[in-house]
Amino acid sequence: MAISFPHSIRTAAVPYQNFVAFPRGLNHKCYYIKKTHFQVLACSSVLDTGLSHGKRVETLLDSIKWDDKGLAVAIAQNVDTGAILMQGFVNREALATTITSRKATFFSRSRKQLWTKGETSSNFINVHDIFLDCDRDSIIYLGKPDGPTCHTGAETCYFSSISNIIEDVQVEKDILAMTTLYSLESTISERRAEIECKTDGKPSWTKKLLLDDKLLCSKVREEADELCRTLEDNEDKSQTASEMADVLYHSMVLLALKDVKMEDVLEKLRKRFSKSGIEEKNSRKT
Repeated sequence: MAISFPHSIRTAAVPYQNFVAFPRGLNHKCYYIKKTHFQVLACSSVLDTGLSHGKRVETLLDSIKWDDKGLAVAIAQNVDTGAILMQGFVNREALATTITSRKATFFSRSRKQLWTKGETSSNFINVHDIFLDCDRDSIIYLGKPDGPTCHTGAETCYFSSISNIIEDVQVEKDILAMTTLYSLESTISERRAEIECKTDGKPSWTKKLLLDDKLLCSKVREEADELCRTLEDNEDKSQTASEMADVLYHSMVLLALKDVKMEDVLEKLRKRFSKSGIEEKNSRKT
């Protein structure tokens, strides 16, 4: 599991009883997570109890509030987009297996056995980190899916809008539960599809940008310059946010033309900043 902490935190001396052991992935180190709100402190050098990796995992599993059937809710979330992919249940063995294999593993209540997401479809969810909630009775698998998560072929299992159901709105396709950024990306994609289908009507600003590379590039440069001016001219925060919104929007139109997803961009950022600056610069040269 890719967990990193500032040096000042790693060396902090704190009472052992306030911590719960959390194994650090494949290198068999252990961090101790302080049980406080809004704060995570960790130390692997100061709080070394000499326990084996297996014992550390057992300590973690003992800290979870399993229900009367020995289960807890587990939610899989896309590490780059933040999209909620699916929800299932886990028992001790399922969570331990996920920690070891780094593949999202659940417990099937109907079959009464463990199952790894993707074991039949090959659409695994590759787990980068695992989070527990404050009550320690639910879990998040933060990972990267290899393909569609839902058995229907949808990107996630959440595509039924309650608003549409209540209002009896008929939709041509499933609407995924999207955050603002990805909703915008979806709209831009729809505008591009409308151009390819040659639909009638006055073209929107997005369509105009999609149809004119020079106009689009000039707007990206213009908005980036205006963003910089908010710093140079000491403008207020709201203006900076507004200009950044313009930069994002126009840049995302450019990405759509290049068939690049925001998820691809965020994945680059995650991988880039999960390593040191020197490592990152060297990786670009190779």
